[in-house]
Amino acid sequence: MTVPTFLKMATIQFDMFSSGLHRVSSSFRSFASIRSLPRVTARRLLLPPPPTSFLPLNAFSTDSSEAIVKLPDKPSVCTADELHYVSVSNSDWRLALWRYHPSPSAPPRNHPLLLLSGVGTNAIGYDLCTSESSFARYMSAQGFETWILEVRGAGLSVQGSNSQDVEQRAFEKSEEMETASESATNGAMPSEQKLNNISRALPESDISAAERKETDKFPVDEDLTGLATVWDESKLVTRLTETLMQLSERVSGFLSESQSKVMSAKLLDQISRLLVDSPFYEQFNEIRLKLSTLLAARQNSSVTSQISDLSEKLVNIIEEGQRSVSPRFLNLQERFTSTLEDFQKQLDLIVKYDWDFDNYLEEDVPAAIDYILKESKPKDGKLLAIGHSMGGILLYAMLSRFGFEEKEPRLAAIVTLASSLDYTSSKSTLKLLLPLADPAQALNVPIVPLGAMLAAAYPLTYHPPYVLSWLNSLISAEDMMEPELLKKLILSNFCTIPAKLILQLTTAFRDHGLCNRDGKFFYKDHLDKGNVPVLAIAGDQDLICPPEAVEETVKLIPQHLVTYRVFGEAGGPHYAHYDLVGGRLAVKQVYPCIIEFLSSHDQ
Repeated sequence: MTVPTFLKMATIQFDMFSSGLHRVSSSFRSFASIRSLPRVTARRLLLPPPPTSFLPLNAFSTDSSEAIVKLPDKPSVCTADELHYVSVSNSDWRLALWRYHPSPSAPPRNHPLLLLSGVGTNAIGYDLCTSESSFARYMSAQGFETWILEVRGAGLSVQGSNSQDVEQRAFEKSEEMETASESATNGAMPSEQKLNNISRALPESDISAAERKETDKFPVDEDLTGLATVWDESKLVTRLTETLMQLSERVSGFLSESQSKVMSAKLLDQISRLLVDSPFYEQFNEIRLKLSTLLAARQNSSVTSQISDLSEKLVNIIEEGQRSVSPRFLNLQERFTSTLEDFQKQLDLIVKYDWDFDNYLEEDVPAAIDYILKESKPKDGKLLAIGHSMGGILLYAMLSRFGFEEKEPRLAAIVTLASSLDYTSSKSTLKLLLPLADPAQALNVPIVPLGAMLAAAYPLTYHPPYVLSWLNSLISAEDMMEPELLKKLILSNFCTIPAKLILQLTTAFRDHGLCNRDGKFFYKDHLDKGNVPVLAIAGDQDLICPPEAVEETVKLIPQHLVTYRVFGEAGGPHYAHYDLVGGRLAVKQVYPCIIEFLSSHDQ
């Protein structure tokens, strides 16, 4: 791989937190299609029927005392005492719950403790080492039965239809995470060939003018007759029809029904560029208009039939173009097929990563709370919770939603670390996410493979010539995190983020702050209705969630319920975004503050 190619890959890895986010749309997808690593041998597991007193929460545990059959062993990446899985109703997701037993020598506690991680992160951020400097192990050493939830798409959470699938995929995920970390540590990068293959997922609109000019250089044969290649027209018609139906039926739920129109227009624009200045362009535009109308209509058998008929006519136009004697239309069929394949890859990513903040709030976290309360059985039916970054935002949103509905949130007290519902008054670097607030742009960048980007950039962050060392300050302040722990955090803690999730989170930078997916419920509007004690903690040099952003949310909570602390001093030490959970001084300064607060409300 050439040095410029490597630098280009590495430089984009943290643009979502730094300058130039608008430039990464064409590069994000380069990482999105990296193929999964080889599967490991499946391990067998049998599950009993789900508990009858709850929603269908199929779960398994490594604890032999449970009535549920245990795993033979945990995936190696899981350093907790146990690994549980809980299913989400109306979904094939199985969420990983890392469990840590309370120390028998610690004071007995009345409530279990749930830890929620930030956006695009997993449980490792709370458990960077096996000593008490690990946040999760510190809490368990203080007597709290501690659980870390990995929401859908994070860490060891997997999709599976049965217990065997879940177990196999958990081990596969663990192996994949460890292999990726080892590769980054050794300076390994994806091969040039793999990068070239992946780059085909880029939409034509994202390719530079120079690259587009190069692709337009078609071979010209002196004999221009009979150049049409043999192709299976019926298969192509079927494929095009299926793609258009996916746009209309499945992608319409991406954000709103209007998004299928955005995507269908995108595909038709790409096809249009193949035929511009041709005698078939007018015919294509007629079909395009009819297709656009049908794709916006409610689907039925008649509409499906019409879409299929129009797909056939469109394919016939391409075939006619292929027979043209003009050099411009040589290889037209191949280019059309390639366009359809590349578009389908992007469409598949959108369908695969189809969740947002409200899915976490309404489905994942409640399923985890139900399961933890069932396992731990606190007398008052409540638990304690700590949320870092988006984890804290989820807790705030829960308080708001339950306050508005006048329901019991089942939370005895909460701690938020570097979290806010409203970033409008701050200088957060996350404001650079705003280019993705445009739905069309988000569809252009269906995912943000944060983990892959950080791993790719690691060699340039911590080794000469240190060209990306400035990224460290976004994660940890100078000298605040042990090098080996920071390395583990960067290489093992981050995951892929759906554009759909980013789209919703960007509302935190607009008037009234974060809102639900339909834009009608603003979470900060109802924080004053809660009755749950809150400890809100900020880091003095947090560039992602500055103290002023944290304070913007704190001031909305009734004063008798909220405690606000900023860690860091003028002359140092300082705290950046991850130092609150993994910094070397957190165990002496931050953790005791949290324990004192939780203990006072563990009644």
